[in-house]
Amino acid sequence: MTQTSTAPDATVAPHQSLWHNGDFLRFWLGETVSLLGTQVTNLALPLTAIGAFGATDEQVGLLRFLQLVPYLGLALVIGVWADRRRRRPVMLGANLVRLLLLGLIPVLYWCHALNLPVLMVIACTVGIASVVFDVSWMSYVPVLVKSPGHYVEASARMSTGSSAADVAGPGLAGVLVSALSAPVALVVDACSYAVSVVSLLLIRTPEPRPEPVAERHLWRELKDGLGWVMQDSVLRALALIGFCCNFSMITTWTMFLLYGTHDLHLGSTTLGAVFATASVGGLIGALISRKVIARFPLGRVYLVAQSALLLGPTLIPSATGPRPVMIGMFVLSFFTTYLGLGVAGVIIVSLRQAATPQSMMGRMTAAFRTLLFGGGALGGLSAGLLTGQLGARGALTVAAAGSAAVVIGLVLSPVSRLKALPSAPKQMAAAR
Repeated sequence: MTQTSTAPDATVAPHQSLWHNGDFLRFWLGETVSLLGTQVTNLALPLTAIGAFGATDEQVGLLRFLQLVPYLGLALVIGVWADRRRRRPVMLGANLVRLLLLGLIPVLYWCHALNLPVLMVIACTVGIASVVFDVSWMSYVPVLVKSPGHYVEASARMSTGSSAADVAGPGLAGVLVSALSAPVALVVDACSYAVSVVSLLLIRTPEPRPEPVAERHLWRELKDGLGWVMQDSVLRALALIGFCCNFSMITTWTMFLLYGTHDLHLGSTTLGAVFATASVGGLIGALISRKVIARFPLGRVYLVAQSALLLGPTLIPSATGPRPVMIGMFVLSFFTTYLGLGVAGVIIVSLRQAATPQSMMGRMTAAFRTLLFGGGALGGLSAGLLTGQLGARGALTVAAAGSAAVVIGLVLSPVSRLKALPSAPKQMAAAR
């Protein structure tokens, strides 16, 4: 991909912090605010299904599945399409779609036109727009950051924003659902996408146009994207372990929501407080990640962080005793998981960006999104089915055991033996 001149604040010297990069900061702010709104939706959407329509465990699992299943069916195709276009207009369109659809839910609710099938269709369509945005943003960050020496810092800042949203979002969601009702609380997410749209419009860094190619072959490009990930031992290990981690996290999260709502009769405020308090772990992980990575071998940090993520769920089914003690165990479980995620996420994103050229970035991201969110989609569906068959506590025990077993594969992963990031992305002879 050819490079063009950039705005003065877009290029940051290797020794300077990204605090000097105005366009990156605008993008970071908009994405953090939109992620805050997403946290509201993650709690409000299933509670809308449960509270307004009396959704069963299986139906809640299906709703979560429909939110994420577009990543399974469309991420690779959209990744090929995104590599042919500038990313910023694509992200603007995706956020406008999400803004309108989420804003439509409370309108339909007020008009008594909202039902469970309509809610599921909207959730799936929002998921499609999320695929479009997600396969684009990670490819767009190197356009703003430029220097590979800033990739870890950029990943750490993006992870800090995500973790901050994880901390504030659930508590805010619990309060909003209690005060406004679950459907109306979704207005907050719609507004957050409006902030993201404005932040993207304010960015001035010119984005290079993808190089024209005489012939385009969809299936060949899909194969190139998957091949790039699966033929590289590090990227392949990151993708497969990531699939298992996302399956574990979404399964546990959905099962706990059903367990807390149906079995323990916890209110939305309490559920939000559990997730918000525990999410401080993710914020701490993101904040300490750069110093930890600089001090210890990269692979060792990855191993410890991912192990914490995978072992965290074992604390939930073992929680017994008075309700305050149980809630404390729930918080500790999710805190451990989010702490591991906060550190591991910085390493994973940095490795993916450092190992992949710009021309392949969209397809690499799409391949990862297919596996990661595919694991999440299957986790949501499995959570509903297992809870319906075994009860929430029994299902949580099965999920925790399966999550812990993945640590064996993590120990054997080549990522766990890395000392540092690759110095530059390898080039692919026939990337297109």
